[in-house]
Amino acid sequence: MQILSRMRIEEVVLVSFTSLVLIILFPHSTVAAPIGVCYGRVAINLPPPSDVVNLIKSNGIARIRLFNADPEALKPFSGTGIQLMIGVPNEVLPTLANGMVSTSLDWLQSNIFSYVSPTQVLYLAVGNEVLLKDPFYSPFLVPAIRNLHQALETLGLANTIKLSSAHAATVLSNSYPPSSGAFDPNLLSIMIPFLQFLRDTGSPLMINVYPFFSYINNMQYVSLDYALFRPFHAETDQHLAYDNMFDATVDAFVYAMEREGFEGIPVLVTETGWPTAGGIAANVENALAYNGNVVRRSLNNVGTPKRPGVGVEVFLFDLFDENGKGGEEYERHFGIFKSDGVKAYDILFN
Repeated sequence: MQILSRMRIEEVVLVSFTSLVLIILFPHSTVAAPIGVCYGRVAINLPPPSDVVNLIKSNGIARIRLFNADPEALKPFSGTGIQLMIGVPNEVLPTLANGMVSTSLDWLQSNIFSYVSPTQVLYLAVGNEVLLKDPFYSPFLVPAIRNLHQALETLGLANTIKLSSAHAATVLSNSYPPSSGAFDPNLLSIMIPFLQFLRDTGSPLMINVYPFFSYINNMQYVSLDYALFRPFHAETDQHLAYDNMFDATVDAFVYAMEREGFEGIPVLVTETGWPTAGGIAANVENALAYNGNVVRRSLNNVGTPKRPGVGVEVFLFDLFDENGKGGEEYERHFGIFKSDGVKAYDILFN
């Protein structure tokens, strides 16, 4: 039998230790990162929710994000086995934050668990881009999350339903290069207790990632290839090579958390996508290129340069075009499916 040299033994021990650390920090890293899809409903031409659920099932989509606890949308999911991320609207935060735990219990029972089983609910996204889109609600964010968590504990669901809040990349004061990632100092009074909650409860940081916006707003600096995962001369940062903006954005958040002393918190991308029409670079080919690459990388556990092999769970935006949305024209054209259920482009989800 061959005897390992001391150096070889040390190498094996180091590899084993590193693997153990990764397993402890990211226990699901050996399983393909799930792909979900956002079900936005700001439109007047959408099919009935029951038809939407059938469409979701027939396309093998296992996870759906609903932005609001809307009974009309929730009911058809009951008993389907489709796992859900359900949004707690920004305007509800003051009520939940200022109320007793019983207030949060009542809200959960009345708005969610009356329509779907708790076993189908994976995440509650408490508020969406509150810190910058609706700063009035910022002081209520963490207290509302804590009350909801206590309510889930009362129901025995705190270990199966994770609470977090989705943030835009604009909560970072610096995101380039990724190792310089830092949260806006003006937001730290809220971000620090929020991150403490995530660490204490094993919950993910939820972020919305849109290389499309970065590209159209900074075309003189950002390459379309870099935004679309196309072959691109990689940029080196801290000995790590970045060849796409998605990875760079996710890792900027990781570095920002570590800068504040929070390591090992998972990152979940609650929205990412590319429009099929309505502006520069908004077309079917680019949407397929971007979303297709996001799906493949998650399913293959590619991870990011800072967390290689740790697939990033993502929710693609959006099931349908939303013709009721305001803003630029492209805001209404993120749909993966047309209103008749036909795919806008040929993408697979598993």
